Amino acid sequence: MKKGKVFLVGAGPGDVGLITVKGLEAIKQAEVILYDRLANPKLLEFAPGDCELIYCGKLPDRHILRQENINDLLVEKALEGKFVVRLKGGDPGVFGRVGEEAAALAQYQIPFEIVPGISSGIAAPLYAGIPVTHREHAESFAVVTAHDKSQNGQPKIDWEGLARGLDTIAFYMGVGNLPFICENLMNHGKPATTPVILIQWGTFGRQKTLQGTLADISEKVLVAKFSNPAIILVGEVISLREKISWFEKKPLYGRQILLARTGDSPSEMAKELMIQGADVIEFPKWKKTSLPLDLSNVTDYKSIVFASPESVADFFKNVVEQGIDIRKIRADLFGASSKSVKALKERGFVAEVVGNIVDSEDLLIVGDQSIMKKTFVKADRMVTNKKELDIQFLPIFKRMLSEADVNTVIFPSSASVEPFVEALKKCDLNAVSFLKEMQIVSMGAQTRAAVIKAGLPSTGMPAEATKESLVAYLRVGGMGDEC
Repeated sequence: MKKGKVFLVGAGPGDVGLITVKGLEAIKQAEVILYDRLANPKLLEFAPGDCELIYCGKLPDRHILRQENINDLLVEKALEGKFVVRLKGGDPGVFGRVGEEAAALAQYQIPFEIVPGISSGIAAPLYAGIPVTHREHAESFAVVTAHDKSQNGQPKIDWEGLARGLDTIAFYMGVGNLPFICENLMNHGKPATTPVILIQWGTFGRQKTLQGTLADISEKVLVAKFSNPAIILVGEVISLREKISWFEKKPLYGRQILLARTGDSPSEMAKELMIQGADVIEFPKWKKTSLPLDLSNVTDYKSIVFASPESVADFFKNVVEQGIDIRKIRADLFGASSKSVKALKERGFVAEVVGNIVDSEDLLIVGDQSIMKKTFVKADRMVTNKKELDIQFLPIFKRMLSEADVNTVIFPSSASVEPFVEALKKCDLNAVSFLKEMQIVSMGAQTRAAVIKAGLPSTGMPAEATKESLVAYLRVGGMGDEC
């Protein structure tokens, strides 16, 4: 029987843009992915639709998978001939136990590759404006586990070597042991005034920092109720933060956005919001199955309305595949939204947003199965794809929502509202109560009407239904009704 192959992949510290090209390619080919809590779940969306996703962290209804069980699962799936990815936060070789997993695979002569990732101990400080080394402040750097397998969980470390021999020290997952760490560093020679910074959820839009000294940081953590996951950085190099802090100056830093999704892949709007510093969760996740289109009579119509940008892409893909001369399509083309119009214009067609659709035998409406809900007696409808909720992602979203502190919800279209509310129900969440304290932004008047019809508050909308206008609206607070 053919053996599979395993890729032990470092996911990086959180920002999905920080995964390596090789790591992302492995995810895109995976048949099985075993992933940790600290690997950004958004990376799973790049996996094939039929990929099996196995969470190795702790969920409310079950205990964490022990390392031995993870090793066994990797071997089991590989022996089934599968392409397996083990996705680990940060770098797999830095407190990632990759050596144990690789040894288990080697024992069964299963081929594997280890794909390095950007380590949190270096990336999180950089996103906080702190290089771990600097010619004037720090010529040495160490990463240290702040929690080990000893009975009390307090690491056995050469404290004198750390305190006297190293300029910058990054402690991983050590918030619970912070008083122990600070006490030992001071007792072995580090001045009480040595700067300390805690970086929580480093490189995410929800990144938070807490700064102090060895003498006072433990008390500050108690007051602020600061918790893991966090990197603790100790050293004089922290003083550079005041000059070169950059991530927290992004215009949408601090925005934790829940974006209602209608497509099956990450949207351009989400990408732009993340570029501007926001944390974005696109919800829900859809699976799309393309349907064969009969275009034999497509030249007979006088008007064609496209319900979505996806329907534009599906339609013209079939036009090319079926060898239809595009010049013979003489119909006036319309989009149900500005996005659909943009998708048409990108293909060289003059189009505009449709107003009230007049039911006619000369009209063709193109879209997914949701267009079947519309009442048309004369017009023809062409369903390009069947779209259904990806159930496998619901527990992933529940965990993401529990760990984030969402403060903004964006509905990009009227078609996004009802599926969003229904998907929240499947996550055991009532939309009205869940969104009660959040800012709810509607992209256009039609969308706002759908939001209000669903019983949700609408706190406003940008001047135009574009991602640029949305960013501008959110930058100034977005608390008025601009239209």
